[in-house]
Amino acid sequence: MSERAAGGAGVVAVAGEALVDFVPAGGPGVFQAAPGGSPANVAVGLARQEVPTRLLARIADDLLGHRLRAHLDGNGVDLSYAVRAAEPTSLAIVAVGRDGVVEYDFRVEGTADWQWRDDEVAGALDGGVVALHAGSIALTMPPGADVLQRLLATARQSMTVSYDPNCRPLLMGAPDAVRGRIESLVALADVVKASADDLDWLLPGRAPEQVAETWLAKGPSVVVITLGPAGLLAATRQAGVLRRPGRVVEVVDTVGAGDACMAALLAGLHRRDLLGGERRDALRAMDAATLAELADEAVLAAAITCTRPGADPPTAADLREATARQG
Repeated sequence: MSERAAGGAGVVAVAGEALVDFVPAGGPGVFQAAPGGSPANVAVGLARQEVPTRLLARIADDLLGHRLRAHLDGNGVDLSYAVRAAEPTSLAIVAVGRDGVVEYDFRVEGTADWQWRDDEVAGALDGGVVALHAGSIALTMPPGADVLQRLLATARQSMTVSYDPNCRPLLMGAPDAVRGRIESLVALADVVKASADDLDWLLPGRAPEQVAETWLAKGPSVVVITLGPAGLLAATRQAGVLRRPGRVVEVVDTVGAGDACMAALLAGLHRRDLLGGERRDALRAMDAATLAELADEAVLAAAITCTRPGADPPTAADLREATARQG
């Protein structure tokens, strides 16, 4: 019996950074060290939704790196292909505004996440992997960004590829410096998620609907643009462009909300058996009703995450309970 027939659509691999967020806690000047990094958050979100998940990350062999490994392993993320890196852990310092929206400062010079070599990803997609997600800073930070982009190009031949630019202007420089790379990564992907803030910085003055349609024309089957409290926009060629409303919640902070949304999108595709190279036509043919369901699941996951401090995505049980309450 195949892995797909035996119980699901195989393994989802996630590639990119696993860093530590210093999140405000307790009072002025007090911070808590919390596991973070957009790809690592997506991996945790997937594993919590009962998707077999493998993380391809360079995790430092220092005290903070050990905490990251313990967190990821404790959430059921497979670290068999995570590199034990000699370089130190990357740090993100988080400021939370009154509305819960966050700003980031980074300490990343010479740190572990960006030093990828081709030999470190050799064989990393073997063994039942049907999708590769990558995103954020690791795909724009030299010297490792080119290694990961080559990995995505290879993966595209046999599996679903998803991408989240998760733009960080402090690290990416001017939009002109990364726009070409980001658009080439969009063209490699089957599923793309970005935020309205990403678009405001990367493509100022462009409406989300316009960007979604432009990106679909480059090759992706599904494009999702998150709109903060207003929910999200989702688009496919078959279903067109639709908007789904946000959920009213008491926001603690928005750390990890976009990553929870990404994880829920992939988990929803996994449940619907729409991941894998041989399922590309089915993914492309997704109808509007299925796209709306998928989008609503992603909105719910993001909303739940906003009610918790730091990147703390919901479990499958959390989502079932919230869905039962609403219905």
